[in-house]
Amino acid sequence: MKKLILLLALGFGFAGCSSMKSSKDANAVSLTGKIEKMGMTTYQYGTHTIESDHKTYALRSSTVDLNTFDQKEVQLTGTKVPGYPVENGPILIEVSSVKIK
Repeated sequence: MKKLILLLALGFGFAGCSSMKSSKDANAVSLTGKIEKMGMTTYQYGTHTIESDHKTYALRSSTVDLNTFDQKEVQLTGTKVPGYPVENGPILIEVSSVKIK
């Protein structure tokens, strides 16, 4: 009986972990456009912006130097940062990779 309870607990634990992975995939994005260094804004987050499909996104990255791609047409991948947009600003993307088009 104890083994059955232990197996059930482990099964529910693994089931919970797999659902967390799918929500992370739901936040994955791929954008194409020109990266621009951010100037003065009414919102206070991100270091660069990109316009893709007539929508502006704020960008930040801890792994990619976005200054390298300033004013260049790129395709980037990243994830939406939870809790954004705020103050009527754009969605914030944590950039994980960038390719010049």
